[in-house]
Parts: sequence; C-alpha cells; structure tokens
Amino acid sequence: MLMANILAFIAATLMGFSKMAGSWEMLITGRFVVGLYSGLSTGFVPMYVGEVSPTALRGALGTFHQLGIVVGILVAQVFGLEAIMGNDDLWPLLLGFTFIPAVAQCILLPLCPKSPRFLLINKNEENKAKAVLKKLRGTSDVSSDMQEMKEESRQMMREKKVTIFELFRSPLYRQPLLIAVVLQLSQQLSGINAVFYYSTRIFENAGVQQPVYATIGAGVVNTAFTVVSLFVVERAGRRSLHMLGLLGMAGSAVLMTIAVALLEKVKWMSYLSIVAIFGFVAFFEIGPGPIPWFIVAELFSQGPRPAAFAVAGFSNWTANFIVGMSFQYIEKECGAYVFIIFTVLLLGFFVFTFFKVPETKGRTFDEIAAAFRQTAGGGGGGAAKHSPEELNSLGADSQL
Repeated sequence: MLMANILAFIAATLMGFSKMAGSWEMLITGRFVVGLYSGLSTGFVPMYVGEVSPTALRGALGTFHQLGIVVGILVAQVFGLEAIMGNDDLWPLLLGFTFIPAVAQCILLPLCPKSPRFLLINKNEENKAKAVLKKLRGTSDVSSDMQEMKEESRQMMREKKVTIFELFRSPLYRQPLLIAVVLQLSQQLSGINAVFYYSTRIFENAGVQQPVYATIGAGVVNTAFTVVSLFVVERAGRRSLHMLGLLGMAGSAVLMTIAVALLEKVKWMSYLSIVAIFGFVAFFEIGPGPIPWFIVAELFSQGPRPAAFAVAGFSNWTANFIVGMSFQYIEKECGAYVFIIFTVLLLGFFVFTFFKVPETKGRTFDEIAAAFRQTAGGGGGGAAKHSPEELNSLGADSQL
C-alpha cells in the first residue's frame, strides 16, 4: 500500500501540470495512472482491514473502506462546483489534489501494524503475530484468534499459495470465486455509476431546476447511508443487507423510470425523480456498495485470497468502465426507459444472492473456507458442519 502511493504522486503531477504544459496527453496519462492506483488500493485496503479485524467487527470495519470512497466522492463534488474549483483556472489544481490522500497515507501507514495473519501464516513468525494481536485487540488474551489463525495455517500448508490461473482451474475455489465476481458485478452493473457519472444530466432530463446541487444532495445521501450500513452490517448480516439493497434499488429504478416517462404530463414528477434517485443511492449503500469489497476476504483463506482480490477487483473496474463508456449511448436509444435494464439486472443479482451467497457474519475465515471445501468434495476438515447453501439462512448465528 505504501509503494502504491508513488502512482498517486505521478498522477497528481501529470494532471496538475497538464494545462500549464498544454498537453492533453499528460492529462490522459495521469488519469490512467490514478486508475492503476485506485485499482491497487481497492484490492489492498479491504484485504488488510479484513485480516486485522476481529471476527465480530469484520463487516463494520470493512465498511470503512466504502465510507472512505463515498466521502472522497462528496468532497470532489463540492470542490468541483464552478464557484469553488470547477472552473477554467483552478481545475488543474483540483486534479492535482490527488496527492493529498497519498501524503496522509505515507504519514499514517507506518503507524499501522503488519497483518498478524500474514506474519503467522505466511512468515511463520508466531511471537510477532501474537504481539500485534495484543496491540490490536487491546488485551493480553488472544488465544482464540491465535488458534483460529493456526488452524488456517495448517490448512494453507496443504493448499499453498494460489495463483490466478490455479484459482480458475481448481474446483475447490470455483463457487467462492463465482460469488466474489458476481457480487462485484452486482455493484457496478446496478447502475450506480451511471447515476453518479451522468447525474447532472439525469436531473436535468427529470426537470430539476438546480441539477448540480441535486447531484451533491445524492452525494450526501450516499455518505449518510454508508454510515448507516456501518452500524447495521454486523446485526443484519451481509447477505440480507445485500438482498435488501438490490431489491430497494430495483424498486427505485422503476420509480425513476415512471417519473421521467411522465414528466411532461405530470409536473410534480420531477420531485418523484429526486426521491427515486436518492432512494436508489441509499439502497446501494445499504448493501451493494460496501459488502462486495470486504466479503471477498471472507470467502477465501490466506492462500488464494490475494489472487481472488485481483480477479474481483479486475471484474469490478472492468464493469465500471463498461457502464461508464456505454451508458450515454444506451440512454439515447432507450430514453426514459434506460433504467429498466438495470432493474432486470438487479433482480437477477437478487435471485443469485438468495440462492448462492452464504451468510458470513460471525464466521471465521477457516469456517467459511471449510464449508466451501465440503461442497467441493474436499471434506470439512472438522472446521465446518454445513455447506455454504446451509449457511444461507438470514439467522446466521444459529448456523454452522
């Protein structure tokens, strides 16, 4: 994570000085480099947070990753206003601000301990792992955490480190990999980035008088409901919140379609469109926003986890790119009914989540991995008594 900040400094330099140099090539290259930085960060951060978090708080702490993203979006929206920095004179400085989070991370990251899971399982440094755990947990009794990591370590000795190629070939990882990829797609193909990339134009088409400020309002809702998710994810569980979010987004997309389609006939439909978009964003942050990022760490043991994050991250950003590039053309063809496409996709992801995604709340990494091993025919290894399908109950605490 520390080394990746070099990319942020390079990107900030290229974008910040692109206007002075009169070079659009610098701007495009800078955006490409910051894209690489974002891709690496969205893989490293949730993986690290998942490894240092206690099982009971893993979902809540994992949601902080999404909270950082949405706060960044909101700050960019506010500073991007024409009255602040979104104008001909200051936009290069705004893009150059990319270096600020990188500086903060360079200062603070050395204060963060190494992952105790990495120290024990990958480096076989038990004493260091125990010392880090005591610091993280604030207690001298870390025996249960150590026991859980040792069990995972014993399993990894049989698994070894897994490459991306092996991840696809092995039937052992087929189901968790499918779940990880589909959940990433459910985030990006939900239509959320179509709303944020083109929100101002969507609000204009919906008849909103001040579309820019309505867009910032959506950013505020985005942030507020991420905070809500942070407090409820460990109570309600990942699976139930993800399904609630998908279903709520589908309903909001239908309302959005009705509002835009009837705008010329019913003037107050512009207000319904605002409510629908805000609802769409709110339900996104209830589940599909934060959960796909950190659930990847929960679905895989230490051996295949880095490769799984690479595949999941690639799926996420590829889908993001496809939606961002194609939405404007699809909107021209479909008009007011463009969000019906996302409604169908959202309902499809809801069905997949209902039948295939296990509840991981309160489960150790090894318990979850053992359940998948049992399904793949590899035996439970004594760590699990139920397959992933049997963990699909919303009352996760009574399972396993």
